[in-house]
Amino acid sequence: MLMRLPLLILLCYISSGVLCQDSLFLKAHFLYGSRPKHQYRQVENKWFGGILGGHVGVEGDSNQILNFTPHGSFHVFTSKHNRHSHYILSSVNGFYSGMGGQPDSMKKTIVYIPITPQQKRLFDSISVAYLKQTPYDYAFIGMRCGAAAYDILAQLGIVKQYGHKKTYWKIFYPRKLRKRLLKKARLQGWKIEQQQGTIQRRWEKD
Repeated sequence: MLMRLPLLILLCYISSGVLCQDSLFLKAHFLYGSRPKHQYRQVENKWFGGILGGHVGVEGDSNQILNFTPHGSFHVFTSKHNRHSHYILSSVNGFYSGMGGQPDSMKKTIVYIPITPQQKRLFDSISVAYLKQTPYDYAFIGMRCGAAAYDILAQLGIVKQYGHKKTYWKIFYPRKLRKRLLKKARLQGWKIEQQQGTIQRRWEKD
């Protein structure tokens, strides 16, 4: 009986390793667009984009959300040679407080996307490259956070891949990506976390 104990421990270790591999996932974080309710305009800030604004980023490692933001003056039309943008890594609290307010007062959705070890390695390599040098400009008519997050997920084979121009027309603001991922998550049985925001703001709906 004692001779079988190491074998049992080894089998449990192997099984645990398989489960760990099977449980790899990315988290797509969505901060909903909003504007202050009339009676709270003195205490709540206006946000870029208002109801159709918000933000989205992809968490690969714990408490590190990769997200695309403007850097420098805002461009209406995208520029290939004068890019005012960068990718950054934000903590969860930093991501949800980036527009002002407390993280626990924000309306948010987190979609857990199962991935393979190969997809995780590709995500990590994309992150390193994009953090080092931005791949495109941030512009109103161009790539913004929703299209940028879609671009990364498309490279991993999670959503259909398009060229940059088609991507930013199809994913013009974060809700376009959120609706696609929520539909896919419900069909695939992926985990979804949601939090309702403060009553002092009017939040966008799905």
